[in-house]
Amino acid sequence: MLCPVRGRLKLLVATVMLGTLLTWLYLIVGNLENGKLLLLSPCFGEQSDRYMDRNTLEARIKEVEDENQLLRKQLSQSQNRLQDGNNENQQWAASAEEGESTVEDRGNRTECVKRPVVEKCELIHVAIVCAGHNASRDVVTLVKSILFHRKNPLHFHLITDAVARLVLSTLFQSWIVPSVQISFYDADNLKSEVAWIPNKHYSGIYGLMKLTLTKALPSDLSKVIVLDTDITFATDIAELWAVFQKFSDKQAIGLVENQSDWYLGNLWKNHKPWPSLGRGFNTGVILLLLERLRRIGWEQMWRLTAERELMSMLSTSLADQDIFNAVIKQNPALVHQLPCFWNVQLSDHTRSEQCYTEVSDLKVIHWNSPKKLRVKNKHVEFFRNLYLTFLEYDGNLLRRELFGCVSQPDPKSIKLQNALEELDEDDQCYDFRRERIMLHRIHLFFLKYDYTPTTDGADVTLVAQLSMDRLQMLEAICKHWDGPMSLALYMSDAEAQQFLRYAQASEVLKNRKNIGYHIVYKEGQFYPVNFLRNIALKNVNTPYVFLTDIDFLPMYGLYEYLRKSILQRDMANKKEALIVPAFETLRYRLSFPKSKAELLSMLDMGLLYTFRYHVWTKGHAPTDYAKWRTATTPYKVEWEADFEPYVIVRQDCPEYDTRFLGFGWNKVSHIIELDVQEYELVVLPNAFMIHMPHAPSFDITKFRSSVSYRNCLKILKEEFHQDLSRKYGSAALKYLTAERNLGDVKEGPV
Repeated sequence: MLCPVRGRLKLLVATVMLGTLLTWLYLIVGNLENGKLLLLSPCFGEQSDRYMDRNTLEARIKEVEDENQLLRKQLSQSQNRLQDGNNENQQWAASAEEGESTVEDRGNRTECVKRPVVEKCELIHVAIVCAGHNASRDVVTLVKSILFHRKNPLHFHLITDAVARLVLSTLFQSWIVPSVQISFYDADNLKSEVAWIPNKHYSGIYGLMKLTLTKALPSDLSKVIVLDTDITFATDIAELWAVFQKFSDKQAIGLVENQSDWYLGNLWKNHKPWPSLGRGFNTGVILLLLERLRRIGWEQMWRLTAERELMSMLSTSLADQDIFNAVIKQNPALVHQLPCFWNVQLSDHTRSEQCYTEVSDLKVIHWNSPKKLRVKNKHVEFFRNLYLTFLEYDGNLLRRELFGCVSQPDPKSIKLQNALEELDEDDQCYDFRRERIMLHRIHLFFLKYDYTPTTDGADVTLVAQLSMDRLQMLEAICKHWDGPMSLALYMSDAEAQQFLRYAQASEVLKNRKNIGYHIVYKEGQFYPVNFLRNIALKNVNTPYVFLTDIDFLPMYGLYEYLRKSILQRDMANKKEALIVPAFETLRYRLSFPKSKAELLSMLDMGLLYTFRYHVWTKGHAPTDYAKWRTATTPYKVEWEADFEPYVIVRQDCPEYDTRFLGFGWNKVSHIIELDVQEYELVVLPNAFMIHMPHAPSFDITKFRSSVSYRNCLKILKEEFHQDLSRKYGSAALKYLTAERNLGDVKEGPV
């Protein structure tokens, strides 16, 4: 609690008033002497000297007036201190210890102990070691919990492998949170520093890298908070940052005591842990005074300790934690023990319940068990719900400014703001134009992706996009396509977690490591179909891509057939787009054809149709299905207006035009650009794919019901043709001519 300045002020005011009152009492009443009352009245003026000498009375009055002047001076000083205190309170104050101030009696006066404070715009530094796909997901939840509570600018120092760097750099670049800086450090450069230490912990070599931070982080960085990825904050991290002010002259490491009996060595017979002070310390949350550690030779200190202990221990069991504890055992003065609520450890056999009695006591929750949320704890459901709050929290809501703190604006934010200012709000296509330039958060490789392309240079990745309502198609596609896939999923934060649980529970999906799942987080009213396709297209590591939609099932064996066709066509040395003919069924249950002959039979029986035969024949008519029935070799076809086949092209093909959102012309515009770049359109004679029935999307429903939607799409098409002419010159004229000759139609292509 703050120093009771207001209480002192009230006391001083009361004293002044009392002094004034006493002065007038001297003048009016006098004093009591010999039991008689002295009345200063003309009637008794002659007898007044019997009771009090006038000079004595004047002296006493002067004495009281002097005391009043002193009290007024003290009152003025107190008001100034109160004003200073109010100004100081406007800066965020943080408790370093129990969250309570203590009052100490010093002689005859009581003084309040000042709480450590963090300046309003003071930059807080946080270091995290992160490697792999799973740890990258954990970091996002940790960062969300920090951003939710924070009131200060933040600088995250991320020590990552190549995977985590790609994932997190893309995420933060697309997140664009004000007053947040990100720095990356290559973990590969640090491996040699700790690779010589045998480690049994599941974190592997990355679990030892916190030992190297004095060397890894910038030499001018004086202090940093170091966090494990399985941490959740329940308070402002500035409170923890303020604890640095509590360090003594010799302390350089802030840690919470270990809440399990691990270091006591009594968990099982012959259990021999590394040396520690008592219960030891947990390194899930660390305060490091880097400057002081460098000065005392930290690097040499921990190395010598590790070498000595490894002679008998042979390996670490708890990674860096064992070595930190061994160093502290030899140098107890180094450690500043933090209250245990700064690291409430939820592993099995812990005493974490002693760290809290009220919800307000919780500061940091640490899921330091391989079981994570399945750990046994009396209050695990409460902790789990707190964790899920941030796991599923909409990250877009954390893009909030820190008012009063000057920060360097992000170039993307400036570009976005400039683009928004140029838009005309009266434009009937304003919503389309605004959402085209919207910045979506992107989490690449949401699940583990581990695939090396084939060495023949003909490997091909299936590229598609989907939302939550098409999730059920994934398992079916996996049974038809065993090659790599790159999928962009348009989801909210909560839906992304539902997808994660679905994928981890699926016997089909959990065993597939050659599928790259890229989450694009929802924002806006339109489905950004071409933006999603571009995200999936850019994150492919094979030389060729199969551009399709998620509601199509490829024929069995299509992956191998395409690879052979790519080699036979020598696509590496020419521009070709191989077309896979598309069909559809109106039946939700279909005995999928195992060959072209079986498909033709089903086509003749009316069980299958050529795709969009009933509503949009132009979209696939140039494929020439009549010729395909008897074709045994690939054949070329010419582009026609509104043609939108599914194709295999080189990975460096043109991107999709992102002005087309939702329903209408999103694939048509891409095929036009392939054609204008002189890609030859070639139909494969023994390939096919079948569209499976499903409820119409929200966007196609809006297209069909909204005249303004269709009018706006027409405007966007005209602008596309204009841009195409500026980019490609006279070669683009045929597309505009074909479009105008086509005239208005009842329903456009997808």
